Amino acid sequence: MKEMKDQAIVCNIGHFDNEIQMSALNNDPEVQKENIKLQVDRYTFEDGHQIYILSEGRLVNLGCATGHPSFVMSNSFTNQVLAQIALAKDRPETGVYLLPKILDEEVAHLHLDQLGVTLTKLTDDQADYIGVNKNGPFKKKEYRY
Repeated sequence: MKEMKDQAIVCNIGHFDNEIQMSALNNDPEVQKENIKLQVDRYTFEDGHQIYILSEGRLVNLGCATGHPSFVMSNSFTNQVLAQIALAKDRPETGVYLLPKILDEEVAHLHLDQLGVTLTKLTDDQADYIGVNKNGPFKKKEYRY
């Protein structure tokens, strides 16, 4: 971390705080730690350069999330389950595949109640205007989620 660019922002999306050597960083007498705000710490090295660590090196999606992490996890797990069902049903050749947009949109649809949202159906004119099937997927083939 002593070699990182000045003002680098460091976060962890893997596991716990041992993937970023937080213990070594926090115990280095030549490094000064300053809490900037909740879940953001600035570390100043002896040469004057600084890095910012989010969530004390722990999982940033849980530590810095302003929403409900369980809701985010529900979306992720639902994506995984629908993908596994599709793989078991369709039995494609071994490979790496993108989740079909229709399944990703189904995951979103399944979670709308939790957001207090209802959707209306596209009319034929609306679907024609934006160039999609009125039953989905609602993004064109070129669109990458």
